[in-house]
Amino acid sequence: MLKKSAANVAGLVLALFFLFPTYWMITSALKPKGSTITSDYDLVPLSVTMSNFVTAWSKPGFLSSLGNSLMVTLTAVLASIIVGITAAVAMSRFSFRGRKSFVLLMLVAQMAPFEALLIPMFLMMRDLQLYEHLTSLVLVYFAVTLPFCAWTLRGFVNGIPIELEEAAMVDGCGRWGAFQKVTLPLLGPGLVATSVFAFITAWNEFLFAKVLIRSQDRETLPVWLSGFQTAFGTDWGGAMAASVLFTVPALVFFLIVQRKMVAGVTAGAVKG
Repeated sequence: MLKKSAANVAGLVLALFFLFPTYWMITSALKPKGSTITSDYDLVPLSVTMSNFVTAWSKPGFLSSLGNSLMVTLTAVLASIIVGITAAVAMSRFSFRGRKSFVLLMLVAQMAPFEALLIPMFLMMRDLQLYEHLTSLVLVYFAVTLPFCAWTLRGFVNGIPIELEEAAMVDGCGRWGAFQKVTLPLLGPGLVATSVFAFITAWNEFLFAKVLIRSQDRETLPVWLSGFQTAFGTDWGGAMAASVLFTVPALVFFLIVQRKMVAGVTAGAVKG
């Protein structure tokens, strides 16, 4: 009993530790200008204002940057999930020469820092005449998130007994039918986790978006958010409010995907 209570307390402290920066961001966004950065910071705002959110919302380029980020991120994540699940099934269900080396290569690809890929990606997009086009960001984010998606989904596919697919094939399903009716519904939780982490990776990316896109009407939200820091100083209240608005689409995406995937898993279990 004592060990369980200690574990619960430790978990609560750890959760508060990770949630505190988010709480700090929200409270800073609600504080009046001039009281955001002070020596005596109130954990609970004594006065609340929405002026910072008005400033962030009315800052030029917010809606266009939001649309650009949504289009680029959703397209890249969707492509990564589709290609990643096919690669995961191939690595999990089929035996071919060099499979172990290919799996190791997928793991190594995830370790490459963005900075090491910046110059090759820039030269490639320039040669393809995609510099200053949002298509370049879609391709970059697809390349960055695909190894993670394939590696993670491979683990989930390995966790599904192959006997389920074999039983479906005995009942008359082909290999694709067995995958579609048996394996795919059971991959719901894996698809949720993978898509959310891939979305967050692409959604928060700043370096490639800053280098490959120079036009203000094509910039993404992370680049737009950096506009609160100018030569005259930083509008911390507006930056915190913009950061809160920046996190909302990722949260909404998670809630929507989770609801759809849970429904798909339940439907697949009933059909099976």
